[in-house]
This record gives sequence, structure tokens and C-alpha cells, in this order.
Amino acid sequence: MTPPVDRVAVWVARQDAPDVRERLAQYETLLTEEEHRRGQRFLHAADRERLVLGRVLARTMLSHFTGTPPRSWSIVIDERGRPELGTCPEGTPDLRFNLSHTEGLVACAVTVGREVGVDVEHINRRITHEVPERFFSAQEVADLRALPVDEQDVVFFDYWTLKESYIKARGLGLALPLGQFTFVRRAGLAPCIEFAPELHDDAASWQFAQFWPTRNHRMAVAVRRFGNDPPIEVVEVVPEVQE
Repeated sequence: MTPPVDRVAVWVARQDAPDVRERLAQYETLLTEEEHRRGQRFLHAADRERLVLGRVLARTMLSHFTGTPPRSWSIVIDERGRPELGTCPEGTPDLRFNLSHTEGLVACAVTVGREVGVDVEHINRRITHEVPERFFSAQEVADLRALPVDEQDVVFFDYWTLKESYIKARGLGLALPLGQFTFVRRAGLAPCIEFAPELHDDAASWQFAQFWPTRNHRMAVAVRRFGNDPPIEVVEVVPEVQE
């Protein structure tokens, strides 16, 4: 398969899919010793499973686009806690990836030569009333609170996944002031971003898209655009571990 040079490939895997659960023991064999130690620190088995599934999803995706064995990919954790590629196999393109997981689902976005971020959230997660005021811009809060009350819980995740996808694409985490960038939801159009003057970025250079990979999961993808928008292709998979 050709590397996704002019597109973004997004794979999602359901944690409860029978074929995924049958392969969990096989997936474990693809982790490094450090990843095994990291997984052992989780209190809940479901959290550990999502770590395993995320690492396997990333490695099998990267291998799918290059023909390189999954074990060849080094995934390291940067200083802000984001998984990223370490040493790449010789001759591979400038692949970029980003991972996200939530209850029941893991997502991985891969592209070439572009900043990319993905965030997925389970929309039935309980959110306390004051969370938007803490993490959204003033305009986002105003737009959210102007909606009928019965719509606000779902739309909250529109904003949350968009903001997470952007900060993950930038790789700066919460060092980016969340109140200094605002997402504008537009009926029938892709969402767009606006920046406060003190946050130095170009709104026109960012493309955003949102998806419902399942009826209970909201997902957003952020990608740096160069010219035309690259297509974003979402596929549900059961990772196959092949040497």
C-alpha cells in the first residue's frame, strides 16, 4: 500500500470486537519491555488493553503503508506524554502518526509530512457542568450555552474533540492556552478555528473534520494543510499481526 502522502488515513478498532479480543494475547507479544512495564501500572485491565491495542494499531498501520515488519517501529513517549516515532526504519518516508483512545475504541491517524492529531471520546461519559468554563474559550462557552439544554452534552464533545485534536497535532499539550483558540461550528461545513492575537498560528493552514465511528463515539481529526485539503479516510479494522 502506498504511504498516505496526500491524504490522512485513520484506523479505528473496537475494544469489544470479538476478533480483537481473540487476538489480545497475540497483540501483547508486539509490545516492548518498556510498554509492558507501562501497562502494568494501570489499575484496570480495560485501560491496559487500550494501551496494547493502540500500540499494535499504530505499528500495524505504519507497516501496512511501508511493508516494514511491525516490530521495526520504535514508539517513544515525548516530554509531554505523547507517543511518537523514535528511530524509523531506513528508507521510510516522513510518516507522522497520532493515537487516541477512550472507553471501547482506539483510533490512529497516519499521514506523511504533516502535523496531525486525532481525538476520540465516548459521549456517554459524565461531564460536570463547569468543565466548559474551565477548558473552552469564552465564545465556545457562549455558543454551547445558547443551545437547548438537551443538545449541550453531545455538542460539548464536538468542541472537546476538536480542541484535543488541535493541541495533539501541535504536540504542545496544555502548554497551549485553551482559551486562546476558538472553534466555530458551521452547519453543513467543516469546523474552523480562530486564534487570539497572542497565539501565533495561521488558522487558514488547518483542516478539521469530525466523524461518528460508532453511535457512541465522537472523533475529530486535525491536519496541517498545504494547498488543497487532503482527504481523510476512516476505516474500522481488526489489527493483523504479521511478521
